[in-house]
Amino acid sequence: MRIELATGPGDPQRPNEDYASVALPATGQGGVLVLLDGVTPPDGDYGCVHSVPWFTARLGGAMLELSGSHRDMTLTEALAAAISRTADAHRASCDLSHTRTPQATVVAARWSERTVEHLVLSDSVLLLEHPDGSVHPVLDARLDTLPPAVRARRDAVRALPRGSAERAAAGREYGRAVETLRNAEGGFFTAAADPSVAARAVTGSTPRSEVRSLTALTDGAGRWVEVFREGSWTECTALVAGQGPQALIDRVRTAEAADPEGLAHPRGKARDDASVIFVMP
Repeated sequence: MRIELATGPGDPQRPNEDYASVALPATGQGGVLVLLDGVTPPDGDYGCVHSVPWFTARLGGAMLELSGSHRDMTLTEALAAAISRTADAHRASCDLSHTRTPQATVVAARWSERTVEHLVLSDSVLLLEHPDGSVHPVLDARLDTLPPAVRARRDAVRALPRGSAERAAAGREYGRAVETLRNAEGGFFTAAADPSVAARAVTGSTPRSEVRSLTALTDGAGRWVEVFREGSWTECTALVAGQGPQALIDRVRTAEAADPEGLAHPRGKARDDASVIFVMP
C-alpha cells in the first residue's frame, strides 16, 4: 500500500483551512481517507466564535473516526453523524443557523478487500484510477451550474479591475447571491450544521479490483485542471502518482504566480489553500 499527502496554505500569513487525513484500521483490511476544504467567510460576523480551521479539524476528525471505526455505517451516515457531533460541540456558544456558520466541502473514500466506497460534497474532487490507466473523476457539479443570473454576476465581478472599489462592491453583491443558494434547493450543499445535507452528497462504490489508485483534491489543487487547464484529470493522476502530491501543488503555485491578477485565468482567490491525498490501496 502507498499513501502520500501534501497540503499548503494559499497565503502563508493565514491559517490553512483544509483538512487531510488517512486511517488504516488495526485489522489491516482496508482504510479510509477524508479531505475537507473549509469555506472562507467574508469579513464580518458569521455567528461563530470558532475559526474555520477549528471547524474543519473537528468535522474531519469525527468523519475519519466514524468512517474508519464504524464500518457498519455508510459514508453518508458517517458524515451525518460527524456533522451532528461537530454542531453539538459549539451549539451552546454559536449561532449555527447563520448563513456563514463554518462549513466545508467533503471528500471521503473507504476501501476494503472487496469494494471502494466514495462520497463527494461540493467542489472538491476524487479521482478513481482504473487498472488500464483510465481515470474517472467523481464531481459534485452543482456549484458549476448555478442559475444564469448568478453566473452573470460572477462574470461581471471578474471583468472589473482587481483591487478596485467597483470590484469589491460587485463581489459583495455576488457573494450575497451565492449565499442564498448555499444549502438550498436549486443551489449547492456544504457540510455545516445540518446533518441532512449528507444525503445530498455524490456517493457510490466500485469493486476493489477495478481501482488502482485514489487521488483526492481540494479545489485549490484541482485548479491545475479546472482553472489553469494545464492537463486532464488523467494527466493530473499521472503527475501525482509519478512525482507525488507536492509536485501538483508546486505546479499550481507556479501557475498562480504567472497570473497574479487572475487576468488570464479568472478565479475567486489569486492563491488558494491546496491539499492532495494519494493512495494505492
